[in-house]
Amino acid sequence: MASVKKLQVTFDCAEPEHVARFWCEVLGYVITLPSDGQGSWAVCSDPTGEGPRMYFQRVPEGKVAKNRVHLDVRAGTGLVGEERLATLEAERDRLIALGAVCVQVLYADDENESCIVMQDVEGNEFCLD
Repeated sequence: MASVKKLQVTFDCAEPEHVARFWCEVLGYVITLPSDGQGSWAVCSDPTGEGPRMYFQRVPEGKVAKNRVHLDVRAGTGLVGEERLATLEAERDRLIALGAVCVQVLYADDENESCIVMQDVEGNEFCLD
């Protein structure tokens, strides 16, 4: 039995191109749009081929509940304490300028380092970790 080699994350959304452009800016990915001009989907791909492909598809219904799965944008990997928090806050500010919303800053405690809960341009939750 073959093992899985690639992963695609699929998002249901109202405006695929808008959401895809946001995530391309967040991750440094490149966008692919349908040639038919319908705008029913958009793709973000890692130009290095390392990261997962992200597929955005238009659906008629809106988001009504908290995500059961979310992305962690690993902006503070290897950092701890104040250095980690400052790095996460700088990334938070960059993403807010792109249209993201900061939901909550979770400060370090005895068990966990700081992280920041965010929402993308259509309200999908993700964390800066």
